[in-house]
Amino acid sequence: MQNKFFKSIVFAGMISMVGMISCKKKIDDAYLNPNAATIEPIESILSGVIGSFTAFFSSAGTGYGVQADGILLGRYIQFWGSQTNGENYGQMGGATPASDNTGGLWAAVYYGQGQNLNKIVQWGNEQQKWDYVGVAWAIRAWGWLELTNIYSDAILREAFNTNLSQFHYNPQPEFYDSCRAICFRALNYLSRTDGNVSATNLAIGDAYFYNGDVNKWKKFVYGILARSYIDISNKAIFAANNYAYADSAIKYASLAMTSNADNATVKVKGGLTSAVNNYFGPFRGNIGTIRQASFPADLMSGNNPSAFVGVSDPRRWYMLRENLNGTFKGFTVWLGSTGLSTNDYPFNYWGPVIPATGPIVPSSTGAPTIDTSRYLYQNTSPWPMMTASEMQFIVAEAAFRKGDKQTALAAYTNAISLNFDMLTTTYPQHIPAANAITPAVKAAFLSNPAVVPTTPAGLTMTHIMLQKYIALYAWGVQETWTDMRRFHYTDPDPATGNQVYAGFVPPSGVNLFPNNGGKLVYRCRPRYNSEYLYDIPELTRIGALNPDYHTYECWFSLP
Repeated sequence: MQNKFFKSIVFAGMISMVGMISCKKKIDDAYLNPNAATIEPIESILSGVIGSFTAFFSSAGTGYGVQADGILLGRYIQFWGSQTNGENYGQMGGATPASDNTGGLWAAVYYGQGQNLNKIVQWGNEQQKWDYVGVAWAIRAWGWLELTNIYSDAILREAFNTNLSQFHYNPQPEFYDSCRAICFRALNYLSRTDGNVSATNLAIGDAYFYNGDVNKWKKFVYGILARSYIDISNKAIFAANNYAYADSAIKYASLAMTSNADNATVKVKGGLTSAVNNYFGPFRGNIGTIRQASFPADLMSGNNPSAFVGVSDPRRWYMLRENLNGTFKGFTVWLGSTGLSTNDYPFNYWGPVIPATGPIVPSSTGAPTIDTSRYLYQNTSPWPMMTASEMQFIVAEAAFRKGDKQTALAAYTNAISLNFDMLTTTYPQHIPAANAITPAVKAAFLSNPAVVPTTPAGLTMTHIMLQKYIALYAWGVQETWTDMRRFHYTDPDPATGNQVYAGFVPPSGVNLFPNNGGKLVYRCRPRYNSEYLYDIPELTRIGALNPDYHTYECWFSLP
């Protein structure tokens, strides 16, 4: 009797415990502990990271990516200028105090990608999703190279250490070494087919870049490696051991994108909110005040005094904007609209606003009622991050530096051809029928000896770099700025005695930003809202508190 009573008590207690456990589980499910570790689907994390390549905004309103920076940095290389006379960036000035201008890439790498990539690597390893891990490492490698080429010294070894509030900076060579090591790590993971590797599953997080194609991600990684070698063309090591580094640039560029189907582009779907539209499109209205500079307008209209003289480039109808005369003129970036007549004033990149009554006002900053935007300036334009054309220009330059002009000429010609094809297949929208590029138009351009020399001996570095400048117009701001700094903006071409960037005239005298001390700009300051509020000891050590810090030349462009 006593034993039965004891057993009944135990049984009742067990029922009670089961009830309490069940109740506790329901409470835990309904009210999650905010301090408990949470594993998020890495598929949803990756999509946001890819968005941070271009223009991404967090819930707190923080923006980052290459596009906002590009609007400002594009003035250093004279892609475009604002309508304001004496504007800071047109005068090659740096960020003003308490400004996050030109800090978008810094925020993208450390904030937008930072711990998100770390979590993809951690959880991807735990879940054996090696393809996601490889993609994460690929993006990290891209970030280190782009970051150091823009800012020079930055945080590497202590990056993402959550126990620190101040960080030590590391020099550029360490970033280059780390970038290459991570590239090979990425390739190793992207080559794995075991575990839970799945192209279908990768496409969930990768819907707006390569749609789950790991072979294209490998090409992207090879492209990063190619950039990392050509970007140090000024260093003695580039030509050492019979141009071993030039050979590396050629090797990896040849393993990267070879057709426009391989191009690395960030896609947007378009819609009724800013987040789903291209940052340069009319819906978001970010570039209404800028106009093409005179340098690319003259270069593509045959008006450059020393290069492609008299050649009208058919791509100008895709990349630039005409004026009331139907010609292509541009701003002197530090003078804004000063000196341009009404008829020569270029329309904004979305096209002219046609009023109900009265004449067209070319200085209008708005978009037309009927969408006439072209190229990268449409709401749904895919934004290139790396292209097959760029890779061929890298082959051309590296081979040229080696003295292999035959290979250089073949790659140079192919690079231009690929750029034509990208425009006609990806960006044919709203081109006037009379100005559309046809196979005959393309063939005529490539057969013009002023553009493509008839023999390898006629090819110059000026040919290569100016045509690369055109092919990267608008989207390749950061890489083109790296190129121009390698040539110190105005370095001469030994073959001609003229500048490599023929006709490029940087501001000087009173037109140069006063803090520059007569020097041109070579780097951006670290992002204000992290570094200049918390990392003052390191900024002091590297000289980033000095008013001319933005003129300090980077390691990659030094001999």
